[in-house]
Amino acid sequence: MLSAAFFARASPIVARDLIGVGLLVDGVGGAIVEVEAYALDDPASHSFNGPTPRNAAMFGPPGRAYVYRSYGVHWCLNFVCSEASAVLIRAIEPLYGLDVMAERRGRSDPRLLCSGPGRLCQALGITRAHDGLPLDQPPFELEAAEGAPALAVGPRIGITKAAEVPWRFGLAGSRFLSRPMPNRPMG
Repeated sequence: MLSAAFFARASPIVARDLIGVGLLVDGVGGAIVEVEAYALDDPASHSFNGPTPRNAAMFGPPGRAYVYRSYGVHWCLNFVCSEASAVLIRAIEPLYGLDVMAERRGRSDPRLLCSGPGRLCQALGITRAHDGLPLDQPPFELEAAEGAPALAVGPRIGITKAAEVPWRFGLAGSRFLSRPMPNRPMG
């Protein structure tokens, strides 16, 4: 189980280390295969302009969930890191509770269950009720990755400010990414 101390580091470092980590919510989930990092001095970060009721979890202790609604439609799950930074969980490889995920998503193709932040939250049953909850306690369960997975890195997607920042990390070659990553693995 990952402790809060794991998250008390800079978000790009935490983001890289999250690839391959097991993420379960009430026993449903899989291996994290894609993330994006956001920092306090990053104009694309929700924390950039200071605390608000919406982003309050980002200004709390590391190792908590920050959940927000994107475009008024989809929930997005972030893991709070040090200094009001966070890592957006973009995709997992679904491994546990596929029948539950399929029912929640209304589809059975494993590739489409958790490939994107909104799909992932729908499949795992993540809502605003999870905002601010500690990641080292139920309903969350985070298990360390086994070995050092091959990483790919690229610019963040779905944003307009600082999109070129190469803080999108993925499992090289994974078919469960929200969008393809560059073909060059990161060392």
